[in-house]
Amino acid sequence: MMMNDSWYQEVSASERLTQGDIILDCPIAVWMPKPVDLKNDYEETLKSSISVIRSDVVVITQACDLEQGKVSNVTLCPHLPLKEYENEWKKAMNDKTPPQNPSQKAWAKTCDNIKNGYLWNLSMLNEGSAGNLNLTHRVVDFSDVYTLPRIFLESLLQSRGYPRLRLLPPYREHLSQAFARFFMRVGLPTGITQKW
Repeated sequence: MMMNDSWYQEVSASERLTQGDIILDCPIAVWMPKPVDLKNDYEETLKSSISVIRSDVVVITQACDLEQGKVSNVTLCPHLPLKEYENEWKKAMNDKTPPQNPSQKAWAKTCDNIKNGYLWNLSMLNEGSAGNLNLTHRVVDFSDVYTLPRIFLESLLQSRGYPRLRLLPPYREHLSQAFARFFMRVGLPTGITQKW
């Protein structure tokens, strides 16, 4: 059952884009994983390596930068419904060498680790509702980061004409902090020598 809570608010299609906006089924330009022949024209090689997919995304770009018009491109991260992510997790467990047992206990531990921020590349959004819109638990993946022109996104949202959910403070800042932790982590080649 969906909870009516303060994680989200419903905003109209005409509302300006901001941090924490949830955009479902968003067209995204991505790089195709294919061999590249750099003997050819670089520009044509890049152009031929682009594909368009559709993904549910959340706006990561800071609200103040969007509000003050300081950015022309918007940073987005994909998110999946928890059930969909569970299916991908089970497949990944089975594909390991040797295969791992995707037990319910292991799944619950994985969810706890995502929720508590122990899996650096992932974050979890709570289920919630606002107005007539509902959202199930979602897993945000920072491993794939997309950018789209702001003018494209705002035009897309207005042309669709329907409302969207927006993460409210402090939940959007919590997500932004998780994103920052993922990118600011530093692995040292040699640890500190313990002398105590």
